[in-house]
Amino acid sequence: MMKKIFLLMNLMCFYINQAKTNNDSLYVPRSFTKVIFYDDCDACGCAAGNGSSGFESLLNPQFIGIKYFAQHYKAKENLFVNNLTQDQYFNTIQLWGKIPLTEKISVYASMPFHFHEKKTLQGDVKMQGVGDVNLMGIYRLINSKENIHQLNGGFGVKIPLGKFDEKGVSGVNPSFQLGTGSWDYQLALNYKFQKNKIAVLLNTDYTIKTENKKHYRFGNQWNYSATGFYRIVGNDTFIVSGKAGLQGEVYDTNRQFSEILPNTSGSALYGKLGFEISYRKISLGSEVMLPAYSNLAGSDIEARSRFSVFVNFGI
Repeated sequence: MMKKIFLLMNLMCFYINQAKTNNDSLYVPRSFTKVIFYDDCDACGCAAGNGSSGFESLLNPQFIGIKYFAQHYKAKENLFVNNLTQDQYFNTIQLWGKIPLTEKISVYASMPFHFHEKKTLQGDVKMQGVGDVNLMGIYRLINSKENIHQLNGGFGVKIPLGKFDEKGVSGVNPSFQLGTGSWDYQLALNYKFQKNKIAVLLNTDYTIKTENKKHYRFGNQWNYSATGFYRIVGNDTFIVSGKAGLQGEVYDTNRQFSEILPNTSGSALYGKLGFEISYRKISLGSEVMLPAYSNLAGSDIEARSRFSVFVNFGI
């Protein structure tokens, strides 16, 4: 069993290394029920970053929910300023849902609404609108006896409904967008260990981004995370859990007309703390993330903080 797990994890890592680049499962654990394992964040500009969402393990076999997600970055105002003076705020309200098709196959979907803002010397710049829709199919690869070990794989597609502003890519942060304007594809792999009151999730996903109609292509993105969970209080109807972990993101360079654009790659590593509370089929959760390391856009952009809160309803 463990040999199969390590083999599949190694194959995923090999694929990512070969590519040279830069949200965890949709399965509901039985012994650790009604605790939500999820992480959905976009880096360096919500929609265009396309998030470190991966995929999730959620409270109920079927659910609908809503989530608010906020990010704060500091950026250089222009080429002639050395200090990071520009505050950039990326805010997202997201509707999501998950439906199991068979015992091993599930479908996950999300639709975001973005409202972003950056404060410049010339005044505040704001944008808002629908972002890109995400669809993902999840397949349970391994499920050991008593659900102690579980491995899930996923394949997803991002539908470019969000507006892409060609003028926006000339700024310090070209990801200040509602969408990439391109069809993007995602591979995800999630391993879960759980026993009694403790659970550990390891997640990795890789997003392949394509060129949009404006001949602009955002760099491919690799996300990874390790999160530990502890059930503080729990019975048949009410559960309180805490979680802590690390999450990393690596971005390849952007391209325009197939030419590499300088200062568009980077990476960041976050530490995170959060909690989740569930009562019957209703769950509430929140999470705070702070950067342990940030090197985005040639250090022209610095990650500051992230915050999220969600409510899910079992159906």
